[in-house]
Amino acid sequence: MAPQFDAVVVGAGFGGMGAGIELDRIGLRNFVILEREDDLGGTWHVNHYPGLAVDIASVTYSYSFEPNPYWTRLFAPGRELKKYAEHIAGKYGLRRRMRFGTVVDGARWDEEHEQWIVSIAGGETITGRYLLTATGFLSQPYTPPFPGIDTFAGKIIHTTAWEDDFDLTDRKAAIIGTGATAVQLVPEVAKKAAALTVFQRTPIWVVPKVDTAIPAPVQKIFARVPATQKVARLVNTGLLEALMVVGVLHFKQAKPLNKAAGVLAKAHLRTQVRDKRTREQLTPHYDFGCKRPTFSNQYFKTFNEAHVRLETNSIERIEPDGIVTADGHKTEIDTLILATGFNLWDVNFPAIEIIGREGVNLGKFWRDNRFQAYEGITVPKFPNFLSLNSPYSYSGLSYFTTIEAQMKHMGRLLRETFRRGETTFEVTEQANAHFLDRVTDKLGSSVFYGGDCSTARSYYFNPHGEAALLRPTSTINAHREAVNFRLDDYDYGTKSA
Repeated sequence: MAPQFDAVVVGAGFGGMGAGIELDRIGLRNFVILEREDDLGGTWHVNHYPGLAVDIASVTYSYSFEPNPYWTRLFAPGRELKKYAEHIAGKYGLRRRMRFGTVVDGARWDEEHEQWIVSIAGGETITGRYLLTATGFLSQPYTPPFPGIDTFAGKIIHTTAWEDDFDLTDRKAAIIGTGATAVQLVPEVAKKAAALTVFQRTPIWVVPKVDTAIPAPVQKIFARVPATQKVARLVNTGLLEALMVVGVLHFKQAKPLNKAAGVLAKAHLRTQVRDKRTREQLTPHYDFGCKRPTFSNQYFKTFNEAHVRLETNSIERIEPDGIVTADGHKTEIDTLILATGFNLWDVNFPAIEIIGREGVNLGKFWRDNRFQAYEGITVPKFPNFLSLNSPYSYSGLSYFTTIEAQMKHMGRLLRETFRRGETTFEVTEQANAHFLDRVTDKLGSSVFYGGDCSTARSYYFNPHGEAALLRPTSTINAHREAVNFRLDDYDYGTKSA
């Protein structure tokens, strides 16, 4: 009973498209990409709120093997990322393998037939020899259960469901959240709203954004001499490595660099916000890097506007016409904007139910035995399964660093499986345990365990207090290990239950 597909990929964002490109490269061309949304692009399709842009320079936030010389800005707006995703899907023949509006309920390993049975909402099932989940780190929107939110009589918009035709002019608006999304959105809403209150639970580190338009002559040079864009990518990657890998992951050894980044952010705040009290409220009381920092030249300035107010008291309840905070103050609003982020750990690891060998449930396994994945991509008792957004997989600050390292790993692994004349692979318990011990030990030098992150409320930490999201190595190491991991770290061929 042969499977219908060589592989089933869940998710049509950049991770899923990268997986599809690698499957084609190794000859597994009969695959399908299942996507719950109505088009491709992942976060760059779902999100289109005002001010949306990359917070990593575009030359780095893109596939290294498919550079785009025509970015209009150093930090490209979201619509250009969506267009780039469409270009990738077209050039690499991926769109014809995609099924949109397809919600995957779960997947189960069929030991007898050595295949994955994937269940789709509505009752359909499909089978694939290999299962690859590329559901993204930030794909499950989160709305806090504020008391009374169901009674609000005005307009409620979550940033992941933005209505492009909704007019904010003369509205009395509130934005809940001050993460990376809010940093981009707040200045845009302030331009139109008659009054804007920003509800902040945790301040965010913000550093200056060196963002400029990329002139047409420079774009032409990038197109005609690709090596010039490679140099720009290398320079930017080096800066990100210094910020994230050295300053954050090697906090104990490079504490001065981390402190210098914090000093820069505080100086940026001081020069942009006039009111001393507001500056104090916007100043984080945790070390730089405990939460993902962001870049902006406009966010802080917005709080100088007379019609913009920062609220730091906790929300007690929401009423039909406003928000009441713990101090009893009521802010009257007619528009509620939720920039409340995503639910990573409760429903995102994994985003669907996955049942492996011996009936092991992946979500339960992770929660009972710590979040873990060998090289951030495979898990014991889950044969022929590649999880492209796993614990300890995120490397550097650009998601494309992670995507391309995982593409290399899956290519090497599948080629070795074929060379041995086998159809199945599964990482060994020993190799997985060794990797988990190694990354846990390396994280001991990071700001997460060596610094003060007690007030950060960072999504880097899982509910058990472990910083199990980031891979604590350099980008170079991640890519080197992706093509040099021990082949015997895997068992090939069916493993009896």
